[in-house]
Amino acid sequence: MSNLKQLAQSLGLSITTVSRALDGYSDVSEATRQRVRRAAEEAGYRPNAAARRLRRQRAELVAVPLPSAPGQIGPPHFIDMLADCADHLAKAGIHLVIAPVPRGQSEIEMCRRFVDGERVDAMVLVRTKRRDERVSFLQTRGIPFVSHGRTDSETPHAFIDGDGFSAFRDATLLFADGGHTHIGHLAAPQDYTFAHLRRLGWENALIGRGLTTDLIADGDPTEHGGYAAAQTLMSGSVKPTAILCATDEMAIGALRALREVEGGDGVSVIGHDNLPTGAYSAPPLSTMHMCGADFGERLASLLLRAIAGEPPVDLQEIYPVTFIPRASHCRTR
Repeated sequence: MSNLKQLAQSLGLSITTVSRALDGYSDVSEATRQRVRRAAEEAGYRPNAAARRLRRQRAELVAVPLPSAPGQIGPPHFIDMLADCADHLAKAGIHLVIAPVPRGQSEIEMCRRFVDGERVDAMVLVRTKRRDERVSFLQTRGIPFVSHGRTDSETPHAFIDGDGFSAFRDATLLFADGGHTHIGHLAAPQDYTFAHLRRLGWENALIGRGLTTDLIADGDPTEHGGYAAAQTLMSGSVKPTAILCATDEMAIGALRALREVEGGDGVSVIGHDNLPTGAYSAPPLSTMHMCGADFGERLASLLLRAIAGEPPVDLQEIYPVTFIPRASHCRTR
């Protein structure tokens, strides 16, 4: 039996009664406590340690390992979200700790230290990879967690994410409907789930319209990565008239590169993330961002539900991505 809710249902008792019986509270009769314990043992149910600490009001810390590689964290949309998440968790008596990964150390090493040292009750993961060893490690250890982004894990886990595939498909179709037939893509590293889904959306739209998918260049999700990748695209024999960039930072770098090449000032550009700096780029950057909720509150809510033992398959939320038109997507050559 995988969770407290199922155990309670099998016994015909409330979740509160079952949890208090397992924790030995005196307001539950001895007969009920024994009945619950026998049923839990027979079902192979093992109470989540963090959930028990939360019920006893001893849960205190949630850790967020922060990737230190350039371009992996955009302060406006990650740090603000985590700050809001911290505010909501604090109302439940839990503190969110942001832990930048030191140079020379991996995120999985930090996860192991937190978990094996019993320093945290749960974790929040950001910038997920398609095959994410942090996810598999926490699943193996039974530690509650929520990730900002999906993975290819065969075992369900809690996550919050934007629909990057649909966003990049729709943005590509916007360009195609505007008459563009050579639509390029500046792709972030494909081991990151967000980057892979955005590339798939771009490819899907082009294939559906019978257009080439050859105009692609990879780069780090930074201004420099976008600058170098745009230079690569514009040096080819067939040049794009429009470019979709995996991140706003890449798009801002691309705009700089386009100012330095002949005809580049006529290439249309769209980014993703809605960084504040994009509104002040030259030209102002058309972009996209996840919408529809207070994502800090949603992260906190999903995490508290994970700590309480709800099945991860019930803790997965995908939100639409909205387009923010400015000047950069409608340039003419």
